[in-house]
Amino acid sequence: MAKFKKIKWGVIGLGNIAHQFVKDLALVPDAELIAVGSRTTDKALKFANQYNVKNAYGSYDELVADPDVDIVYIATPHDSHVDLTIKSLEQNKHVLCEKPIALNYSQAMQMVKTSKSTKKFFMEAFWTRFNPSLQEVLLKIKNGEIGEVKYINADFAFNIGTPQGRMIDIKTGGGSLLDMGVYPLFLAYVVLGSPDKVLASANFFESGADKQTSMILQYDNAQAVLHSSFVSPSDMVATISGAEGRIRLNAIWHETQSYAVIKNNHKVEYPFPTIGKGFTYEIKECHQCIRGQKIESNIWSHQNSLDLIKIVDEVRKQTGLEFPLEKTLN
Repeated sequence: MAKFKKIKWGVIGLGNIAHQFVKDLALVPDAELIAVGSRTTDKALKFANQYNVKNAYGSYDELVADPDVDIVYIATPHDSHVDLTIKSLEQNKHVLCEKPIALNYSQAMQMVKTSKSTKKFFMEAFWTRFNPSLQEVLLKIKNGEIGEVKYINADFAFNIGTPQGRMIDIKTGGGSLLDMGVYPLFLAYVVLGSPDKVLASANFFESGADKQTSMILQYDNAQAVLHSSFVSPSDMVATISGAEGRIRLNAIWHETQSYAVIKNNHKVEYPFPTIGKGFTYEIKECHQCIRGQKIESNIWSHQNSLDLIKIVDEVRKQTGLEFPLEKTLN
């Protein structure tokens, strides 16, 4: 078999998630990390030295302009996703952008339109969609393993302690909803689709960012009860209940290594350990799409991202969560 030429990655935003991502990137044989970019040269050099990266840039613009970079992974705060994605696409780069895709639907549409006009691959980095356990669970649901799905219960919650930093910074899109609430919403969406009605309520920090948000998604024949929080921990187990049984995504469910099917009081566990932390699967999907000259994934498409952020917008409308830097909110 002929060897593929390696796909060369650049990483923008060098926080905690970028460290996790590049460790998994090293596990993908046809991936090569050749550039990292930060707002300061010192931080870029420190990161580059840690992972033996050739190019360290003290600005995002420098990395985006690097002609050797094939695809940019954007791991910056939420408020900068739209500008950095569009800038990267217009510089002839493919883009994998961290979730949530943007602050709102309007921004997400701009990103999708730019991907289409530049004919460059673009995907929201919803790594859970590519998790092997979730892939198997969705197949089992499709094949009627638990009958028609009637109820989903999922949360993402922990106690951050003293509120500070990016996670509660309203200017950058901070709060539990955009950081973590998108995961439970995602699960309801991939199983049941877009809801007919959304009910949501939230409590807020003094900064204006939400500290905890509870959501009910109403469907014709099903409901999803979902929660995100920065002020209390949870088991972080997700349950999908059907007319004939239920499936449990084991903790931590959004990066799970296993799931269980429970029917007639009988439980069967299915272990499914990931390669690395689990970012490897979305990385491989990016590579397949780029080599296939596709601008979006069939597994997590542009429309999927747009549908999900539209649900997030409705939750925000219900709770009154507003971000100062938004120009519009559709």
